[in-house]
Amino acid sequence: MIRVLLVDDHPVVRRGLRAMVDELPDVTAVGEAADGAEALRLLDGLRDGLPDGGVRPDVVLMDLQMGTGMHGVEATRRITALPDPPAVLILTTYSTDADILAAVEAGATGYLLKDAPPEEVAAAVHAAARGETVLAPPVAARLLGRVRAGRPALSPRETEILGLLAEGLANKQISRRLFISEATVKTHLVHIYGKLGVDSRTAAIAAGLAAGLIRPV
Repeated sequence: MIRVLLVDDHPVVRRGLRAMVDELPDVTAVGEAADGAEALRLLDGLRDGLPDGGVRPDVVLMDLQMGTGMHGVEATRRITALPDPPAVLILTTYSTDADILAAVEAGATGYLLKDAPPEEVAAAVHAAARGETVLAPPVAARLLGRVRAGRPALSPRETEILGLLAEGLANKQISRRLFISEATVKTHLVHIYGKLGVDSRTAAIAAGLAAGLIRPV
């Protein structure tokens, strides 16, 4: 029996996922969480009343953006750092390069979009439980297109900084947010500008949006 933990901030979505999972003969939902922090508490067995001291799923179905709670990338990073971690399968509406690369960098086993048919999600859960990598066709196409285009890839940190630029943060704010010096922020910006072929913050944001590296704010 494959045990699945559902992590999504929308109760209706979780209810639908549980209904789908519970219809599968060899898969069962062993818990639900509204954000990454709650998922970690469940995995660590810190909630009262959990049987056997905690939820130990084989696969975590993880949303990316979850309101003000811990987002999916950070939760994935922490979950995959646990001893004997479950596979983390991202299930989201977002398919930008930034989201995909951040999730893969964090250790996600797979990346699916929420418009995937139930049978595709079911097959992905089985594949993830076997330790296989799973990518939705549109996600695989984006990654393949990125390779074929030969476009210089931003590092995860550079992508993160570009996203903060798009939010309107100044260098000092970015340094505080990421716990790095302003000099380091400026160095990253030089690299970002060079890779994108631009010479200003505004142009970098525009190029990042056009290339699908970041989402519109």
